[in-house]
Amino acid sequence: MKAEERWQARFRASRMTLPSWARLAPNRSIYRSNATGTWEVYAWDRVTGATRQVTDRPRGTAYAAVDPTGQWIYWFADTEGDEFGVWWRQPFNGGPNEPVAPDLPPGQPGGIALSTTGVAAITMASEGTFKVYLVRDGEPTKLLYEHGEAAWVADMTLDGSLIAINHGEYGDFRHPALRVIRPNGHTVGELYDGPTKGVTGLKFAPVVGDRRLLALHERRERHEPLVWDPVTGEQREIWLKDSGDLDAEWYDDGRGLLILRDHRARSYLHRYDLAGGGLALLETPHGVIDEAVPRPGGHVEYSWSSASRPPIIRSTNGQVVVNHSGPPAPPSVPVEDIDVDGEGGRIHALISKPEVGSAPYPTVFLLHGGPTAHDRDVFSPEVAAWVDAGFAVVRVNYRGSTGYGSAWRDALHGDVGHIELADVAAVRRCVVDRGIADEHRIVLAGSGWGGYLTLLGLGTQPDLWAAGIAAAPIACHQTAYEDEAESLRAYHRALLGGSPDEQPARYAGSSPITYADQVKSPLLILAGEDDTRCPLRQIEKYVAKLADHGRDHEVYTYDAIRGSLVVAQRIAQLTLQLDFARKHVLDTL
Repeated sequence: MKAEERWQARFRASRMTLPSWARLAPNRSIYRSNATGTWEVYAWDRVTGATRQVTDRPRGTAYAAVDPTGQWIYWFADTEGDEFGVWWRQPFNGGPNEPVAPDLPPGQPGGIALSTTGVAAITMASEGTFKVYLVRDGEPTKLLYEHGEAAWVADMTLDGSLIAINHGEYGDFRHPALRVIRPNGHTVGELYDGPTKGVTGLKFAPVVGDRRLLALHERRERHEPLVWDPVTGEQREIWLKDSGDLDAEWYDDGRGLLILRDHRARSYLHRYDLAGGGLALLETPHGVIDEAVPRPGGHVEYSWSSASRPPIIRSTNGQVVVNHSGPPAPPSVPVEDIDVDGEGGRIHALISKPEVGSAPYPTVFLLHGGPTAHDRDVFSPEVAAWVDAGFAVVRVNYRGSTGYGSAWRDALHGDVGHIELADVAAVRRCVVDRGIADEHRIVLAGSGWGGYLTLLGLGTQPDLWAAGIAAAPIACHQTAYEDEAESLRAYHRALLGGSPDEQPARYAGSSPITYADQVKSPLLILAGEDDTRCPLRQIEKYVAKLADHGRDHEVYTYDAIRGSLVVAQRIAQLTLQLDFARKHVLDTL
């Protein structure tokens, strides 16, 4: 298979998310898959083995849930991939679609929680406010909660008596507080640990009548599990020796917790026994676990991959849970780890080297989004495509990344953007000094926050990069704030210490448009016309400034924010990026 056919085959290979299941009907599961070329929702009856496609939308479907009884499948239907719309549902075995709350206007989704009684709690954001609604069949929708700072529903007890809400009322969306209310809107209890110490609600115990809530706290500068009874106020902190990025889930009987820990770009599963306090490591392959969930009987199903091996849905009982349809994705190369001393501490980075050519290689620095995310030893068709094209790929878990403790994640304050790029520059020096990267053929690239850092890097480090590729970037923080979705405004305020009116110098100092006249390298920008995360108007202002100064640039726009849900759109965008890099880096020799 030729290199171009191989990398495109990785995108076209059928993939699926880890199946979730109805708590009281565990044989009824749903998952999302790209089998049709667009990510859609599917129903799976584990008894008969039958599967059924539930949604069929041109831009794909990103959010779905199944109710605890297994009677209904819920999904969010936005307008044109702009993440602004309404919730719908359909019977598990098929039937007509119906709106979940027909009396509510469209909004941005912020979570959904479902009970065995048919009651639902949904979060919608629009016009500067975040609202939580209670939805009952045949009754008018009831407003339970409203605030100007970001909030989202975490979960609801199976009997519908308690609802958990994560919120940023105290001014820091990045470190939320946790409140539990009743269906009448009255507060039962709240956890707030103060600035820089978030408490994030996850799930209530999966047992009818059990009001214990599983949460993550940051009282020791890292995420650790907490079990809380909001009625009595009793708290049980679960101390974990190792740092990293955590997620947690209840075992089906409520007697244990599944701990999913990311550390240095790999994942580990543990069972914590609530009765005895013991922590046991579960055996899994070396790589990354995207999701994991315990099943009745005690075994755990999880979605696993590594940089060299495509995703698979496995179980700790040794079985493959479900096989993907169609041919598998071609494998790729493994990653190598490097640690680099930086001004803020040790920086961890991942390197993927091509199988053709010799060092020093043409290289792309592929910066992750977020910034509260991190690069991992996970299968990535995008990384593999660059490797097949003859590029080394370097991914940097700069300050601001998750997975290395709260202090590393929260290092972004005051000098946002420049802090991350200082770490990127340190890793660049290292890979050049080690003879891995050709210093004259290094591309800076990324999507979302990574696209933002690309634009800022080209303007503030113009001599370091031979070319830049920025997908869905922030180009002007102030203009982005004016146009973006409500949750992103809340994040901007938390990250930069206030609104643009309150912190004009910070917004300007961290904005790529401020440095557009210093850009020297050719630049490709990809932008969604309906993007509410990185709105088009602020990119157009940046491009106009580039044009005023005669800078070499190209712009590609597409008609939805989530082109990533459509396989053909992802292939088209990456084809443009590879061709651009070849033209400006490889063909210049």
